[in-house]
Amino acid sequence: MAQAFDEIELTILMPCLDEAETLATCIGKARAFLDRSGMDGEVLIADNGSRDGSQEIARSHGARLVEVDRRGYGAALAAGIAQARGRFVIMGDADDSYDFSRLDAFVEQLRDGADLVMGNRFAGGIAPGAMPWHHRYIGNPVLSALGRLFFRTTIRDFHCGLRGFRRAAITGLNLRTTGMEFASEMVVKATLGQLDIREVPTTLARDGRSRRPHLRSFRDGWRHLRFLLLFSPRWLFLYPGVTFLLLGLLVGGILLPGPLRLGRITLDIHTVLVASLSVIVGVQSIAFAIIGRRFASRYGFIPRSGAHDRLLEALTLERVLALAILIMLAGLVALGWGVGEWAKRDFGPLNPSTTMRPMIVALTALVTGFQLTMSGFMASMIDIPIQERRLADKVSPPEPGQPPSDPA
Repeated sequence: MAQAFDEIELTILMPCLDEAETLATCIGKARAFLDRSGMDGEVLIADNGSRDGSQEIARSHGARLVEVDRRGYGAALAAGIAQARGRFVIMGDADDSYDFSRLDAFVEQLRDGADLVMGNRFAGGIAPGAMPWHHRYIGNPVLSALGRLFFRTTIRDFHCGLRGFRRAAITGLNLRTTGMEFASEMVVKATLGQLDIREVPTTLARDGRSRRPHLRSFRDGWRHLRFLLLFSPRWLFLYPGVTFLLLGLLVGGILLPGPLRLGRITLDIHTVLVASLSVIVGVQSIAFAIIGRRFASRYGFIPRSGAHDRLLEALTLERVLALAILIMLAGLVALGWGVGEWAKRDFGPLNPSTTMRPMIVALTALVTGFQLTMSGFMASMIDIPIQERRLADKVSPPEPGQPPSDPA
């Protein structure tokens, strides 16, 4: 039987893993808000395999329970969102750090048309001991700043666990992560999808559990950072690649005629070699940026962009191969010149400061051309339509006694 959606206005969703100490309190506060506001709503617990009786507590206190086999914060929330009956969903941790009895600001913004409403703990107030100092002054501010820089969002508290959203808007984002980075994915994809995102102050209290929290600072912090980088090929690959390429070309171009003296410092062949490596790294990084963007856009990790799509469509395999061949031919010419100069000296000793320059240029061009060739083929592999199947897969095996079917 198909699930009936949008039968009520609000679902208050809590992921749960061994929260017996605080779950009843959180459910009580959530139900008190529904009673006070007069909203047609439900409290939904997405249990992720609790072994402390949390399931029975949820049922006995009037919450609806969804049991989620796949482990992970994101997996629990995704399952809960899929099962929510509310047009709006407000999610928050079941550790009593968020006050579910004070959700008025979230509901007000959702009713006003917001797609995603983020809580801001730094604006609303953080109780003493509620957040470790390295989270409060390093982790959250740094990751939130990177999120604003990478994705041009105005959200000040990227990782607040208390947030509300229109269920239809968020399910349309095709969220995929299963761990703690689910929180970042929601904000990033909502921003890239140009949803209406707003922020309201909220408070954070010290949680009521006696055990350690599920969050692991460095492991989960790295997962958030990794996610932000992987969803921003510009900052991970393109900008560093352009920087390395331009720096290598500039330094190499200045030093190609001969050494450069800057006071007591002399830049010579060794610096040319470093510039060459900078060019190679830069070209490879830019190629990764193009491949990463093409892959992420094609498979739905990043929303499609008209400007990027036009650029990627212009970078056909044939054009990339043509450029690679021209660069490699230039490298072969420089290599031939170097061998010719060596032959003039009967293949004897050479002056490295002068003869190594064309050899470095030659090898840099050859390596760069090879990089572009391989990158071009890799990018073209991503262009293969995902709906295509092998001819053999399209042919159904014949029934016993029947002749093989015609593949056409």
